[in-house]
Amino acid sequence: MPNAQDIRRRIKSVKNIEQITKAMKMVAAARLRRAQEKAAASLPYTQKVREVLASVASHASDLSHPLLEVREVKNIAYLVLSADKGLAGAYSSNVIKEVLPRIAGKKNSSVIAVGRKARDYFKRRGYRIDEEFTGFSEKPTLQHAINIARSVGEGFKSGRYDEIHLVYTVFHSAITQKATSVKLLPIEDVAGADANPSDYIFEPSAEEVLSHLVPQYLETTIYGALLQASASELGARMTAMGSATDNAEELIAKLILNYNKIRQATITREISEIVGGAEALK
Repeated sequence: MPNAQDIRRRIKSVKNIEQITKAMKMVAAARLRRAQEKAAASLPYTQKVREVLASVASHASDLSHPLLEVREVKNIAYLVLSADKGLAGAYSSNVIKEVLPRIAGKKNSSVIAVGRKARDYFKRRGYRIDEEFTGFSEKPTLQHAINIARSVGEGFKSGRYDEIHLVYTVFHSAITQKATSVKLLPIEDVAGADANPSDYIFEPSAEEVLSHLVPQYLETTIYGALLQASASELGARMTAMGSATDNAEELIAKLILNYNKIRQATITREISEIVGGAEALK
């Protein structure tokens, strides 16, 4: 049975951990609001770019673009967005669980890892990781999205990949995030999707417009997913650190109760010894 000194030492240790988890919760909450605003603000732009791309594709059906090319699927890549750091509950593991059944035992599948957690998990288990992007999971920028889009676009155009899927977490609330997978390349379902057909005049040409619009759509889609993943990571971390703080408070209360019981027993024993000694002197 631990003595009072051991329990005091443990109470102090748990209080230190509680201060850390409480601070991390507050930091995550402060960052979450900004990340949530960015994620919400990016959605209309991404949708509008897709609408414009659909309009151009439907009015320029005789044109083609390498990122719209549908071919026989031989090699598939999964662009997996995870966290760089831990202490975010099941955030990264849920993303990994989403992609794992799709690549397990398949030699034609590879991973493009965004975030250290996905990179470390798949590397330790011998999966093929073609590229990795780390260090910005909490604070992604448009330039990060451009770099990733350029990389996956080159991989698709060169024939290294025939399909590329994007696996990320959609933010719903601080306690609800859902891992999801969407086909990133080839870009599909754009031709004929224009709900308001009209005559278009392309300047300088339809081919030139399409060549700029398709890469921009890829960049905005990845950037939107990065923002959703960032908000999800911060929400998961805030929830996890909140739960850890509550658990620490409960543990401290139990330890204090045990400490008081031990003190009471010690005091009772000492009084009994004093009374016993006094009786022996009579």
